[in-house]
Amino acid sequence: MTSRETSRTTAREATRDTTEEATTVIDTVVYDLGNVLVHWDPRLPYEGHLTPEEVDRLFDEIDFFALNHRQDLGEPWPVLLEEVARTHPHRVEDLRRYVDGYALALPGPVEGSQELARELKDLGLRLVGLTNWSAETFHLADAIPAVQLLDDVLVSGRVGLAKPDPRIFRLLVESYGVDPARAVFTDDMEANVVAGRAAGFHAQLFTSTAGLRHDLAALGVPVRTTAQPQDRS
Repeated sequence: MTSRETSRTTAREATRDTTEEATTVIDTVVYDLGNVLVHWDPRLPYEGHLTPEEVDRLFDEIDFFALNHRQDLGEPWPVLLEEVARTHPHRVEDLRRYVDGYALALPGPVEGSQELARELKDLGLRLVGLTNWSAETFHLADAIPAVQLLDDVLVSGRVGLAKPDPRIFRLLVESYGVDPARAVFTDDMEANVVAGRAAGFHAQLFTSTAGLRHDLAALGVPVRTTAQPQDRS
């Protein structure tokens, strides 16, 4: 094949890929929850008790985010607190402050999330949650209005699997009959987006609700790309 023929073939393939993306019929949006629908900031329970620098040292010392991921996988906080009491006895009460004050780590919905979710529902799309969240504390997230608009939610702490493990994407597909080729998956963690894309989803990195609107519009979902008030009359 000549270089000119190769160029024409590459151009045709690029055109086909673009056309297929533009004509994709999306019928489902799969939402991450934390920092996509509801803000989560584990430092907030320490406000007025520890400085930001002290919180950083605490998190580094006990490997907080590894502990949090284990809890997302289903390990209960009492077990993790007992472990920290053995390995870092001088830090167990600091960790307990987060556990007891967990509601403070959820300051409210992500801006515009409820409006977009309602708009998608009005368009007839199915909304599904796929979240790394503890079964112990998920009831607090479930009270968020945007979360209540979801048709189904797969909670990692209830199934013992967590993103970016590909098995949780397969479980989502099997449990809720989601067709990844017709579904958008959005998450604020790059590793989870990569895993979602590998599972066949139209995976988009979430940075803001406005950005998600543009991502959805690019895939042919007729959402507004500026958040104007809807006429609910």
